[in-house]
Amino acid sequence: MSLKQLPAQSRPREKLLARGPSALSDAELLAIFLRTGISGCNAIELADDLLGRFGSLRALLSADQKAFCQHKGLGPAKYAQLQAVLEMNQRHLEETLKQGDALTSPDHTRRYLSHILRDRQREAFYVLFLDNQHRVLSGEVLFEGTIDAASVYPREVVKRSLELNAAALILAHNHPSGVAEPSQADRRLTRRLCDALALVDIRILDHFVVGDGEITSFAERGWL
Repeated sequence: MSLKQLPAQSRPREKLLARGPSALSDAELLAIFLRTGISGCNAIELADDLLGRFGSLRALLSADQKAFCQHKGLGPAKYAQLQAVLEMNQRHLEETLKQGDALTSPDHTRRYLSHILRDRQREAFYVLFLDNQHRVLSGEVLFEGTIDAASVYPREVVKRSLELNAAALILAHNHPSGVAEPSQADRRLTRRLCDALALVDIRILDHFVVGDGEITSFAERGWL
């Protein structure tokens, strides 16, 4: 059955307009993105099949081009469209974060850092550079390493902080294993960075470890 043959309240687009996007299932949201199905399969059925093949919506959204395009109903044009949507979402999060105080919107900061780091296959060290009002000047991946480690050089962090005239930093890195528990090495590195930055009057406000679905805050644990 085509989507046009479904009752209006069951069509994803009409349902979204009437009830909002949170009322839609993953398959219904994906069907709106797909727009059309394939022979013998409407957009919702195709979406449901793709979610089953990839295992989850998140896995589909984070698939590389080769894995994405090998499925019937998907191709380079759809992949490009999806990447554009994901990039717009990231830029929206970044702009929203830059417009406010990173410390007065901790949930937004966590969502942003999770979006940036969670699905990376290698460990990455990310820094939010803040002014003296704790507004975001820049957010950058300064170091990237292997599946379980990234070499971080305090001198480079200090150098970039001075270039941006930052007054404070929020640090973050991911654990590709998915476990957000900080290691002893993480704690030692944070202390070294605090000591190095203190010499130029720059504070570290927090250090987040991003896992799969959870984030650990050094500040909340009393380690800063």
